[in-house]
Amino acid sequence: MTAPFVFLPGWCVGRTPVNAAVSALNGSIIDLPGYGSEPLIADFDAAVDAIAARLQPGTALGGWSLGAQLALAVAARHPAKVGKLLLVAGTTSFVQRDGWPYAMPPNMLAEFTAGIAADVEAMLPRFVGGFNRGDARAKSVTAELLQLADPRPSGEVLATGLRWLRDVDLRSDAPRVACPTLLVHGAADPLMPLGAAEALAALIPGAQLAVFDDCAHAPFLSRPDDFIARARDFLHD
Repeated sequence: MTAPFVFLPGWCVGRTPVNAAVSALNGSIIDLPGYGSEPLIADFDAAVDAIAARLQPGTALGGWSLGAQLALAVAARHPAKVGKLLLVAGTTSFVQRDGWPYAMPPNMLAEFTAGIAADVEAMLPRFVGGFNRGDARAKSVTAELLQLADPRPSGEVLATGLRWLRDVDLRSDAPRVACPTLLVHGAADPLMPLGAAEALAALIPGAQLAVFDDCAHAPFLSRPDDFIARARDFLHD
């Protein structure tokens, strides 16, 4: 692999939970807008363009969860910038829509958003524990993720990400992805159901789907050796 590998983390917990896996793949991380030293960009489309502007042509681009949605949009809209696409727990739409049942009901996300606005420190363990439900290592992965989570970004940053999760629908973007694509998904992911990954893989021309059994939303922590081996094979293929 001569092109650089760049990875976009997920909502709320920051870069540290993905750091070991990305380092093992000789990659680097771009924080989501508003995290770390990155300025907040409130508009999803503008955030996609800003990330694309920082990539070398042909970059291998990866992302987890909300980061996977951003990576998918970058690949679809800026094809010259992305030579390979790695989507971990990815989906086109985080909430259920007409014709897209593989997702969270909108009222559930609304309740969660209200809870985050009221008390993020109380909601975060419930959120992380919830998305690890069904994982063979649920308790240990939840504890590890909470321990690794970066300092919380501002309420405005968190609310922006939740608004994107509510509003963004990338079903029309996915068929425009022209580069080799690998989706890595936990069979037991309660946040992004396996049906979402199967439907997304069907929308992206030639996409591969690697499903990890007894694994939920964070395969890079639940099955790190398997995750790194599968991702490395894809990136170096």
